[in-house]
Amino acid sequence: MFISEKEIEIRYAETDQMGVVYHANYLVWMEIGRTTLIEDLGYTYAGLEREGYLSPVIDLSIQYKASMKYGQKATVRTWVESHGKLRTMYGYEILHEDGTVAATAKSEHVLVKKDTFRPVSLKKVHAAWDAKYNEIARVQG
Repeated sequence: MFISEKEIEIRYAETDQMGVVYHANYLVWMEIGRTTLIEDLGYTYAGLEREGYLSPVIDLSIQYKASMKYGQKATVRTWVESHGKLRTMYGYEILHEDGTVAATAKSEHVLVKKDTFRPVSLKKVHAAWDAKYNEIARVQG
């Protein structure tokens, strides 16, 4: 299984009055993790958009385990949990510097044509990218 890692410096603007990271910022970090994973594999989400495709989130779950605070560094670990004909599920761990798990999450996405929002198979758009996702998916379909 291929796992991408990205370090995030927690900024003051990402915290609440108690200095704890506001829960919605974990979603932003997950997006950064997905983008990094895609780039680590040699592709770009921006390139996919230029070609007329989008990959919206259709489901998301997150479990918060241990709060993070301003001044800390978080590591976002991202992988392809599963990949099918139309849906891709990404898995995430967000870790403290000492390795303590701050949060775990999964997000499910579909690939759609930008102009019609009709689902399309990644295999039809980028066969090599599709093959790579099938190769590295944690759960083999």
